[in-house]
Amino acid sequence: MSGHNKWSTIKHKKGAADAKRGKVFTKIIKEISVAAKLGGADPVANPRLRTAIDKAKAENMPKDNIERAIKKGSGGMEGVTYEEIIYEGYGPGGAAVLVEVLTDNRNRSVSEVRSIFSKNNGNMGEAGCVSWMFSKKGLILYDRSVDFDQLFEAALEAGADDVAEQDEQFEVTTEPGSFIEVREALAAKGFKHVNAEITMIPQTLAVLEGKQAESMLRLMDKMEDCDDVQNVYSNFDISAEEMENMM
Repeated sequence: MSGHNKWSTIKHKKGAADAKRGKVFTKIIKEISVAAKLGGADPVANPRLRTAIDKAKAENMPKDNIERAIKKGSGGMEGVTYEEIIYEGYGPGGAAVLVEVLTDNRNRSVSEVRSIFSKNNGNMGEAGCVSWMFSKKGLILYDRSVDFDQLFEAALEAGADDVAEQDEQFEVTTEPGSFIEVREALAAKGFKHVNAEITMIPQTLAVLEGKQAESMLRLMDKMEDCDDVQNVYSNFDISAEEMENMM
């Protein structure tokens, strides 16, 4: 794997602030509803829904909230219809940025995303300008206290693409279709992950330092804070030493 999703690691390390928990719930509920609408209400037969439910449980979302979101998406309740859109652009230092949106108002969303780019030393680009730099993958993170050789052997046996050392964690990458199978196979062998998600992995990295690194993290935070944005990905790379100075 030539790239690394630095933002996934940084988000996990920073942790979710309690003040944002309501916003996190809202984003997950939207994802559950859309997943149920597109693939049906049975998580066993709908991997996207199952992944969204797992994420909800990891955030300690009440069971009733999950069930209502599934019912709404599968047609059991009236609700807002969301549209999935991907916006692309560049951040400080020319780093690629990919923004996944779920919205009931396309005009509002494009305006907000463009504004976040422009106010944080970035600019929105045309469709396709950076998406070619990313591959959709399953990403499972483990603490470095795990035995790397044992994890490596178990992950490849379970069907993972790769196992790598990154900063303070080990990363297991998979094809999206085998993500759940690999994660559960490793859990069955006693490997407890610290985070697991379907994400976009960049194939090349843009190394940022100083003011550019600070501006990049502000841009990513603002994107994450936008109600219509579900996920944001980038190919930036910031050293551990640089991160220590900023956090």
